[in-house]
Amino acid sequence: MAEGLIARMGHWCFRRRWQVLLIWAAAVAVGVLSAGPVFSAIAGGGGSSSMESVQAGAVLDKGSDHGGVVIGVIDGADAAAPAVRQDVRSLAGTLKRVDGVASVVTPYDTGLPEAETAMLTAKDGAGLLVQITLSKLDDEAEATAVEALTGTLHGFAATLVDSGQTGARVTVGGEPALEKQFTEQASKDLNGAESLSLPVTLVVLVFIFGGVIAAGLPVLGAVVSIASSMTILLLITRFTSITSDAVTVVTLLGMGLSIDYGLLLVARYREELGAGFPPEAALSRSWATAGRTIAFSALTVAAALTGLLMFGIPELAALGAAGVAIALASMLVALTLTAALVGFARNRIKPAKRRTRRGGAWRRKPRAEAGAPGPDERAASAETGVFAGLARRVQRRPLTTMLVTAVALVAASLPVLSMSMHLNDTGALPRTLESVRVSDQLADRFDLPTVPTITVVAKTDAAALDDWARRWTDTPGVTRVYPAQKAGPGLATVGIDTTGDPEGATARDLVHTIRADRPDGGQSWVTGDAAGLDDVLQQITDRLPLAIAVTLFAMVVLLFAMTGSVVVPLTAVAMNTLSLGAAFGLLSLVFQHGLLADPLGLLTVDGFSPFTVVSVLAFAFGLSMDYEVFLLGRIKEYVAEGLETDVAVRRGLQHSGRIITSAGLLMVIVFACFITGRMGSVQQLGLGLATAVAIDATVVRCVLVPAVMTLLGRANWWAPAPLKRLHRHIGLNETVLPEPAPAAAPAQARTRVWAGPEAQVPTPVQVPVPAGAEPLPVHRSRHPEPRRFTATPVLAERRAVTEVRAETSAVAPAQTEVRHRRASVGIAYLWWFLLGLFGAHYFYLGRTGRGVLYLCTAGLLGMGWLIDPFILPSQVRKTNLDQREN
Repeated sequence: MAEGLIARMGHWCFRRRWQVLLIWAAAVAVGVLSAGPVFSAIAGGGGSSSMESVQAGAVLDKGSDHGGVVIGVIDGADAAAPAVRQDVRSLAGTLKRVDGVASVVTPYDTGLPEAETAMLTAKDGAGLLVQITLSKLDDEAEATAVEALTGTLHGFAATLVDSGQTGARVTVGGEPALEKQFTEQASKDLNGAESLSLPVTLVVLVFIFGGVIAAGLPVLGAVVSIASSMTILLLITRFTSITSDAVTVVTLLGMGLSIDYGLLLVARYREELGAGFPPEAALSRSWATAGRTIAFSALTVAAALTGLLMFGIPELAALGAAGVAIALASMLVALTLTAALVGFARNRIKPAKRRTRRGGAWRRKPRAEAGAPGPDERAASAETGVFAGLARRVQRRPLTTMLVTAVALVAASLPVLSMSMHLNDTGALPRTLESVRVSDQLADRFDLPTVPTITVVAKTDAAALDDWARRWTDTPGVTRVYPAQKAGPGLATVGIDTTGDPEGATARDLVHTIRADRPDGGQSWVTGDAAGLDDVLQQITDRLPLAIAVTLFAMVVLLFAMTGSVVVPLTAVAMNTLSLGAAFGLLSLVFQHGLLADPLGLLTVDGFSPFTVVSVLAFAFGLSMDYEVFLLGRIKEYVAEGLETDVAVRRGLQHSGRIITSAGLLMVIVFACFITGRMGSVQQLGLGLATAVAIDATVVRCVLVPAVMTLLGRANWWAPAPLKRLHRHIGLNETVLPEPAPAAAPAQARTRVWAGPEAQVPTPVQVPVPAGAEPLPVHRSRHPEPRRFTATPVLAERRAVTEVRAETSAVAPAQTEVRHRRASVGIAYLWWFLLGLFGAHYFYLGRTGRGVLYLCTAGLLGMGWLIDPFILPSQVRKTNLDQREN
């Protein structure tokens, strides 16, 4: 049995599988109920309240007495027909009676200026507009009003057909309708991607594991993680707003990590079963090694996302908090639920097949050949295989391999130099959305004024603002200055249009110029698409150094805690940067330059949203470190056994290469399914993450990392002496006991000829016999001569148990010395401070039951975490006392 906090947690869940299953079943039920409110709470990215453009919007909302505008486009109807006039007036009366409607404007309203009437009528006379202005409503009331208005307008088409307008149709747009349709489409994209990816993933896992049961465990974990992510997002919406990108990315991350973690654990469990260990021992050994790797992986992914909290933008902060939470939740699902499911499956999960050498060729070792492989066989098999051969080829010319690979990745990154940013790009919205089609019609068929490129909001009267705005009429790049309008008591606005892209360099330069020459009098704010983009980019640029510093510090600390090296974390960061550059280069080629966009059905854009870029960057960086941890975990095992780095790299890549590439394939499948969505942001996130994972799991982990580690050799594991001493105290190290002989072979294999270790026959002691006494008889039956025999199932099993007990007895003192390392109050407080909400200090003290309870309840909702510092010293003393007594 393996020792260590993660191994104990896995063993606890294995033994108490029904309790664990019920807890997660309840979590899934809560997650399903949370999904609806989460999608209802989705909002557009507004930015930080410290941004001037956001402040301007808040001032307008506060000063205005009305809400958004819903627009109904009536197409295919003769606007001059008397029947149409009568029906539209009747429609206006019906719309005014809907709760939340402030006013309704049609071309047929009495007293409407002729110019405004012309704006509401199509240029060809075959269409007209109905403008519905909403009152100031909360989100729920606005959604209800928009739904009622949409239903009424759609039903009006049948009325027009009955009046003889057989080609009449009605579409609904405007900002409130766009938000509703945007949310509905995002939900459809996510549901469709999940429905497609899970069955495909299950099929691939069946091929990987060779069985449905083993393949089903990671998929079940993914389902539970998706449900858990909805609960986490619902909690976050109580504190801040979330965007559709947050829901997409968190769902992607939860699915991908859960499948990867389940794959790693089940693969290691099958490997231990194949070595001859019974299910319970195999699970403990798997969790002691692969479970430790998963814990570090989840913490590393979470560390990569902490940088999002540093930007001061609520949407990015919510995304980062949700990402951290779902990474830890995926780890929790893998380490607890998977252990419980393995407890149900036990031997129904097929062991991994071992390869043995015969006649110069490698063959699969039949299961009938029971028993663990010997040291020579294990060493030979570790050096043989596709990935070991790849490592050997890389190690023959490591410098050349490193340079060629690095140059190729840098070349793939060059399109990043031409990337541009856009905050609101209508090209990223599918034309299947009604509101998008309405926007297109307003621009093509009606003379309705468009939204100005720049809007100046000032606490002054409209006449004074008009006088100030005239100075910009002759400014290069300005095409139009709108008349100033009153927006509220003591509040006025004026709009300015520019040439070219509304978010391009000309518009952004004008924003800077206007902000340097503001209207006289009271406060003023400059807003609009160009101003909003400039504010977001400036905020990200200002906070980027802090975000990078926090992320790198957290990741270096975690990788140091895992490896005891300061070199490995730094090289990992450098290699991940190369793979991310290549991924963004491909992203730019496809979405901005249109490479293969049409065959793939992808939407091309003029520029990427800064929120999408930062999201892909943070999550792809975290996932890249995920595979780095997978590989380093296995290499570190061999280095700890005393092997040279070159050998450890070959064996580590051989044992983890298949898992890394399989996990990468599964992750690419999950992300690629999101490319099938219709929303441009969903497509960009899916392709960006899929590309980053594909490059990292193949080129970087299988080629670049072995080359770099081979070149560095023993320098990989260098750290200053003080840090080495620190690592001995805080490093999260699993202890695996010396390998016992595996359990007895299956019944069909127990009739084989078996030769146990040669019994040592003691030399008879010659004792002098006194005169007149008879010599003592020698009972040779107590020490039979060694012989070979055919073991029956019962005798073979008894002999195996006897040998295990003898070996365990022989090494018991050494095991006790390693197992009962004295607990430290300082280290216990350190674990409490860093991860106390998740019970890390209780796992450190060996109190697995309480640790799992904290994991499931987040430190009993924080109250237990606050109380623990006062009782922690006594807990440490009790632990040390129990160890001495045992």
